[in-house]
Amino acid sequence: MINKIFLILIALGLPASVIGSMLHWPSAAMFGVYCLTIIALAGVMGRATESLSIVAGPRIGGLLNATFGNAVELIISIFALKAGLIGVVLASLTGSVIGNLLLVAGLSFFIGGLKYKRQVFSIYDARHNVGLLMFAVIVAFLIPELFTTNMNDQKTMALSIGISIIMIILYMAALFFKLVTHRGVYPVTKHHGVEDVDEEEEEEPEWSKWKAIIILALATLAVAYVSEKLVHTFTAVGEQFGWSELFIGVIIVAIVGNAAEHASAIIMAYKNKLDVSVEIAIGSTLQVAMFVAPILVLASLFFPTNMPLVFTVPELVSMATAVLLSIVIINDGESNWFEGLTMLAAYFIMGIGFYLL
Repeated sequence: MINKIFLILIALGLPASVIGSMLHWPSAAMFGVYCLTIIALAGVMGRATESLSIVAGPRIGGLLNATFGNAVELIISIFALKAGLIGVVLASLTGSVIGNLLLVAGLSFFIGGLKYKRQVFSIYDARHNVGLLMFAVIVAFLIPELFTTNMNDQKTMALSIGISIIMIILYMAALFFKLVTHRGVYPVTKHHGVEDVDEEEEEEPEWSKWKAIIILALATLAVAYVSEKLVHTFTAVGEQFGWSELFIGVIIVAIVGNAAEHASAIIMAYKNKLDVSVEIAIGSTLQVAMFVAPILVLASLFFPTNMPLVFTVPELVSMATAVLLSIVIINDGESNWFEGLTMLAAYFIMGIGFYLL
């Protein structure tokens, strides 16, 4: 039933997005049309990702979902860079980090925890990701802030470029470590004492591998088109509803730009496939911090306004807090609904702060 509703929304939403954009329908109305269309497309991407995760395993499935989801945000951010909206781009990167760590993971733990009293995921992957999270946000984002205090713009940009290159190299090395040199070295999750005995049965994917990949690619292109149109409504909608540019970047752009993996992670958690949910939430965060952000810094060199990797204090503190809270919760390889609620509470507190800032 839900899948049929999504298909109907896509069938109506995509033409409405094109026609409404051409005829300049009211921004508030188009904002709603764009959001509903993206949510529907995210549902389709979730089904495709689930098929791929069954065929390729949770790590590659989660990586693919994070990649397709972040491609949307990357495209939105490049358009924003071209327009010189550096603050919005940095705010959206902040929103992606806290959104994936607290909102996506929190909702996954909460929804999954309502159905299962205790869920488990790979403790080895969790510990590996924890180290990368510490590096990506604490080392690569927070510490450079100390050095740029007394630097001019030219030196700040040079430092940002150097950090970006190092982060991209380390991210590629991390993928090589997980998917090549150490693939299968660590044992898979053992669902001891968990209410998912039936999960051991072999599952059949809904779609074949190539059909799922093609659907993911087409859905990503559609989401990218609609998201790019959505960006142009933010100024008018922000003025109408009293949203600041910072709030739009941290909350609205981040949620819409990452809608695909948001939906997929929650669906996977509800089906007690928490390894995929965690890989989506944490993997997407790492990809944003260690690949998307550096790529945007390097891409900005081709535009009139360059983007240094320098965040505001509220953004840095929020990201660092999200990382530390996530480390405490995921480090044991288990979750429940209360831990999810704790993460959601932290996200909403930050959301209120950015709204009032």
